Amino acid sequence: MFRLPNKPNAINDFLENIGQVLDITEAQHETVVQRYTAVANQLSKEGSVLSAYKPEILPQGSFLLGTMIRPIMEDDELDVDLVCRLKGKNYNWAQIHLKHAVKDQLIDNNENYKRMLDEEGNRCWTIIYSDDKFHLDILPALVGNNSNVNLSERTYSKLNKTDLETISVRITDKREGNYTTEVNPNNWLRSNPFGYAAWFKERSNLNESRIVLLSESVTPLPAYKKEKAPLLRVVQILKRHRDIMFGGDENKPISIIITTLAAKAYRKETNVINALVNILNSMESQMKQVYSEKYDKDIWWIGNPVNEDEENFADKWPSEKQKQDNFFTWLEKAKVDFGTLQNMDTSNAYRLLKNILGTRAVNEAVKNLGYNDLINENFKPINYSTEMLSVPHRKRPSWSLNLKYYCNISAFYIDITDNNKRKNISSSSILPKDCMITFNAMDTNVPKPYDVYWQVVNNGVEATNNDCLRGGIFKAQTAGKGGLIYNDSTAFSGLHWIECFIVKNGICVARSSEFFVNIS
Repeated sequence: MFRLPNKPNAINDFLENIGQVLDITEAQHETVVQRYTAVANQLSKEGSVLSAYKPEILPQGSFLLGTMIRPIMEDDELDVDLVCRLKGKNYNWAQIHLKHAVKDQLIDNNENYKRMLDEEGNRCWTIIYSDDKFHLDILPALVGNNSNVNLSERTYSKLNKTDLETISVRITDKREGNYTTEVNPNNWLRSNPFGYAAWFKERSNLNESRIVLLSESVTPLPAYKKEKAPLLRVVQILKRHRDIMFGGDENKPISIIITTLAAKAYRKETNVINALVNILNSMESQMKQVYSEKYDKDIWWIGNPVNEDEENFADKWPSEKQKQDNFFTWLEKAKVDFGTLQNMDTSNAYRLLKNILGTRAVNEAVKNLGYNDLINENFKPINYSTEMLSVPHRKRPSWSLNLKYYCNISAFYIDITDNNKRKNISSSSILPKDCMITFNAMDTNVPKPYDVYWQVVNNGVEATNNDCLRGGIFKAQTAGKGGLIYNDSTAFSGLHWIECFIVKNGICVARSSEFFVNIS
């Protein structure tokens, strides 16, 4: 059996390589640069309506910070955020007029952009590059209260509140009551993606002799970097841990909260595993509870570091409690996972990391470390026997097999005996009866379109006595991602299992291992 060497830095090297795998590739970065440049040229054409206001196209969000990660499924789209920042506007323009002026210039004499433009978003216009598997979200914006102070050679720590206002932007949002009427931009929503980026870059900087200038955060697209600071790797790994745990759940912890708390908790650790463990143990201490008149109770406050007392990144938690609950569930799970990992031998670390970060990323990282033989361990329940796989009620697949892709199952259940906590399970878990399990097979690289099939095999005396020895293969009720999620209940004691099959053009191209369910 192949094992990684047990050496002091092996876990850290492993995580560093996983971070590199999760990052976008140099080719993807170059494609974004090319599309970004074309959009910038289109929006800044001389003689256009916008040209009088000197538009600048600037990156924001995870692309600017360097914390982007590739999606779990290879054919999902990357999301790149840009700001179209204008240095003025027509006196009579409300938000709606500025926003549509950006759209009109974007599609002016350009049939490609007209075809690729998505429906209007709340704040952005989105261009979808289907062939390149990414989309650009373009945020129309105005500069903040302009001043004559040259900030390009200043650092974040030297900025005062007035300076921060100077690099802030006023943005459009069609959900606002004054979207169609208010012409004074001082009454529009304010955002400060560049101030945030300057703060984050200063937090991530390990070289105390190197001054991080503000100009590095208010800039055209950053250059591609393969090597990244520990804080950036931590954020990428935590985001993937979140995605594996929650899939496409709209109530999963949002990236800006994870990024902000990680950066606030970071204490300049020089390796990834120490930074991960220390950050997770300190995250909650970076949050506070404040009294809210709106809700007449204390609420959690995760302040924007460049607008600490005015902008709460957890502002949706009071009205959408599931978002709050999911965050704390995720945080506790991440603390256990990475705390346990810190003291593991590398073989067991491999097993754990596959479950919490996805098989594809972990196996690619092993290759990057120079090991071409991937670990292929099947961790079976204690009462497993190979004979049980040949039970007569287990239907055999009828398709031709060409397993050139992979598919891996993870699972969790809600424990009603423990305050409805969400608990991840493995093949070695012992489960109670009468609980609902969610099986997730989204860790797959099969390109769309495809059909998803599941097989549940029941065994044991109880299932036999109740005439419930299931073993058939059935098609998922929904296609694509939806079909990769399956729910089933624990009804009969014994050792059971589930498999997932992904079929394209009548051929099974990916098949999971048996995921065992041991019911007490």
